[in-house]
Amino acid sequence: MNNVYLDWFTKDEQFPFFIQYGGHDDDLFLHKHFEFSELVIVLNGNATHIVNDETYFIKKGNVFVISGEANHAYKDPHDFKICNIMYKPEILRSIGPDLRISNGFQALFVIEPFYRNFHSYKSMLNLSLPNLEYVSSLISVMIDEYTEKHQGYQTMVLSRFMELVVYLSRQYDSQEKSMPSNLMHLANAISFIEDHYLEPITLEDIADSSNVSVRHLNRIFQSYYQTTPMFYLIRLRLDRACALLKQTKLPITTISYQCGFNDSNYFTRQFSKVFGMSPKSYRLSQ
Repeated sequence: MNNVYLDWFTKDEQFPFFIQYGGHDDDLFLHKHFEFSELVIVLNGNATHIVNDETYFIKKGNVFVISGEANHAYKDPHDFKICNIMYKPEILRSIGPDLRISNGFQALFVIEPFYRNFHSYKSMLNLSLPNLEYVSSLISVMIDEYTEKHQGYQTMVLSRFMELVVYLSRQYDSQEKSMPSNLMHLANAISFIEDHYLEPITLEDIADSSNVSVRHLNRIFQSYYQTTPMFYLIRLRLDRACALLKQTKLPITTISYQCGFNDSNYFTRQFSKVFGMSPKSYRLSQ
């Protein structure tokens, strides 16, 4: 098993993004992406997709994301053509809050690729032919811009990529009924947390938003995400605090309250536990 690095495809450190058409006539070796994710759209044909120890039949219209933690390969390709979009996960942080609370976005780009690292999960987005044609047109524009590299091409490519992310998230939402109920309960919970993480919310609030009991919410969060809903909430608040510590001169106590912590001492303890230093030390290190 080999590591694959994004700088094999692009040397532009200021624009860590790569897109291409991929045609596979032969098996592709088992490999792991090093610190980047890959969005794959199957444009034609079929193949067997290996992810860690599981195998999946993939065909025209399938869409999935492979995270940096997964080992994957293709075998037995037949008229197999895909589009590979390789990107640093941080690029999705620029999306709007309205998309971050989308169940389809959370399922396709966050939960599903993470879950496949630990469990068998065969469900994936399957585009109808008209929807695939629309996606193919977006891809064609992106590849032309990326290849020609005219002035402003990075902005054009990213804007089209965001359009693609929104469109695919909506399509995932539309096939929601065919998804495992636990996955959608989890997507509902994460969407609610993303939308309200700076507000005073409780575990019961999160469970109610997902129409499950607190006990069941904790169980599916642990099963799919290897963490608890409250730690996920705390981590979002801490990430926001990091941004404020770097970008502003606000007092640490003020930052703690703005990030949803009612007790600044508790904020400092949690920050130190996660990042290995106090908020003050973190600010001085930037």
